[in-house]
Amino acid sequence: MPEITYKRPPLYPKQLAAFFHDKRYGLIEATTKAGKTVGGMGWLLEKAIEGRVGQNFWWVAPVFPQAEIAYSRMKRGMTPGFFVYKNDTDKRLILPNGAEIWFKSGEKPDNLYGDDVFACVMDEASRMREESYYAVRSTLTATKGQVRIIGNVKGRHNWFYRMSRRAEGGDADMEYHKIIAYDAVEAGVLSAEEIEDAKRNLPEQVFRELYLAEPSDDGGNPFGYSAIQKCIKPLSTLAPKYGGIDLAKSNDWTVITQLDSNGDVCRFDRFQKPWMDTIDFILQNVKVPSFVDSTGVGDPILEALQKKAGLIFEGYHFSSTSKQQLMEGLAVSIQQGKIGFPDGLIPTELEQFEYELTRTGVRYSAPAGLHDDCVCSLAMAERRRMLLRPGANILDYLDAEAEKQAASASVAAKGSQGAKTAPIASQCDFEAGFNRGR
Repeated sequence: MPEITYKRPPLYPKQLAAFFHDKRYGLIEATTKAGKTVGGMGWLLEKAIEGRVGQNFWWVAPVFPQAEIAYSRMKRGMTPGFFVYKNDTDKRLILPNGAEIWFKSGEKPDNLYGDDVFACVMDEASRMREESYYAVRSTLTATKGQVRIIGNVKGRHNWFYRMSRRAEGGDADMEYHKIIAYDAVEAGVLSAEEIEDAKRNLPEQVFRELYLAEPSDDGGNPFGYSAIQKCIKPLSTLAPKYGGIDLAKSNDWTVITQLDSNGDVCRFDRFQKPWMDTIDFILQNVKVPSFVDSTGVGDPILEALQKKAGLIFEGYHFSSTSKQQLMEGLAVSIQQGKIGFPDGLIPTELEQFEYELTRTGVRYSAPAGLHDDCVCSLAMAERRRMLLRPGANILDYLDAEAEKQAASASVAAKGSQGAKTAPIASQCDFEAGFNRGR
């Protein structure tokens, strides 16, 4: 096999980490001009250098003109003799080892089926049809080839966003990376002045998507993106007072969220364990009034918890109506800043959560293939807090209720008209040629 001498383009650490790893699927949400294209070109070329005669390596863009840009940049970045054949019509390069690099359009997904592909970069994935991903994935089946899926953030209702959330959530075959404009500034790729100029002259949501890789807040989210961001704060060091426990179902996670007296998350646990281990963990780590998901398999778990710890654990049965009430209460608390949670999985799930109007009402859920365990756990903890808010804890609450009842009884004994007490209400309150045009 001919020897190929190759010098990797200079990539800064976040570019290297995002592309050069062992996971089969790499999801990279990156802002404009932050280096995602350079990183993807370097990664794909190195995969092709490791290939052999007749093996295909693809670059797929949403439309042909975008694929042509990447083709021209890669060809321009190669020294004479690095490739032995080029076809400017098909946008194809053949290396001395016989490996072929193709630059294709995803505009017509049916045209992507058929070949065996050994590695692929899908560029501008947020602007590409999901059917193009299906087609590319089929071409990787026989080869078990790797794929790097890259793009800007463009709202939440697209397959790239959903798949990125799966990767960010810890899918075993996936790795997620985010590269923003300020990472490129720190690496000397972009100037801070240019970013600040864009910030001044673009609408806020456009700037946040293009330069910070933050999706715009669209109408399908019940909590509000900006409201979620305002509630992010460090994990509280105060003692837990209220809890919400969402039990795992199928491939889901058990999530335990505990809040302090101010409504801030002070303990957060997310795990997958056998049921007996789950019960033991809960009993050892939850000592405060808590709602427990009692739907389906949750009912016997709740019974086991109550048998050992009493009524500190109360069931919350999920139905379309009860989930709507639960989520609307959480939405009000978030929008009014009455709750706090650390950055990470909780705000990620909150941001991807959706609602839709149906014939029978409003349906709240995570998009297909994603999780809402953290959202449900947080919502149950907040509901428990709102119901017990008159006291610092359940004992204070019970003492206060006992005092009220005693006072009422005393008045009744004197034949007076007893004052009525209102029920406690839930308040819905990614050498030089590559880098040019980065």
